[in-house]
Amino acid sequence: MNDDNKPLVEIRELTKTYVRGKQRVEVLHGINLDIPAGDFVALMGPSGSGKTTLLNLIGGLDSPTSGLLKVQNQRIDDFGSDELAAWRANTVGFIFQSYNLMPVLTAQKNVELPLLLHDMSGSERTKRANVALELVGLGDRSKHKPNELSGGQQQRVAIARALVSDPSILICDEPTGDLDRKTADEVLTLLQELNRDFGKTIVMVTHDPKAAEYAKRTVHLDKGTLVNEAAH
Repeated sequence: MNDDNKPLVEIRELTKTYVRGKQRVEVLHGINLDIPAGDFVALMGPSGSGKTTLLNLIGGLDSPTSGLLKVQNQRIDDFGSDELAAWRANTVGFIFQSYNLMPVLTAQKNVELPLLLHDMSGSERTKRANVALELVGLGDRSKHKPNELSGGQQQRVAIARALVSDPSILICDEPTGDLDRKTADEVLTLLQELNRDFGKTIVMVTHDPKAAEYAKRTVHLDKGTLVNEAAH
């Protein structure tokens, strides 16, 4: 297969085992999954099914026990810790349920944080942060601190922060878990637009079937195994 036709994320026979005392707990068993560039995948399954573990492996926050894990045709499972940190900074944007914003910083300064890992001027960081905030509809809230914003607005700041480095892939862990239905739908619509209009590849863990409907397809896990896939 030509490298141009390779999926953005390629997973083969992936396993993850944690050792707790004398007990070995295998969380993922022989996972095989391809995620093409421009896909929007919802990972669903009961608690303990391994979906967040799989998300963390794709995002380079954890390393597999065995198997193959490629992103952009690179074996990230072979990276050392420094190499992995640099790869994450350039390739992945993270969006979490709890927003993880710094309370003492304005929206603009929160969005700028990932850019501190890049070699650029303060004015360039500010410019990029403001563009990202405009993109998520918060250009007029750049000087507000998190406690001056609603939950939905805080999550939009978190999405802007994830986008500001122009990552290839967005990793979303229950991004609407703390939001009411209306606000959740607004955030999911934004993610859908980022996927459709800007070609962002999105992998999202969710418990919410309504949230999963915004994705292009849903992958179900149960007890560490992929049990089915459904296109939308």
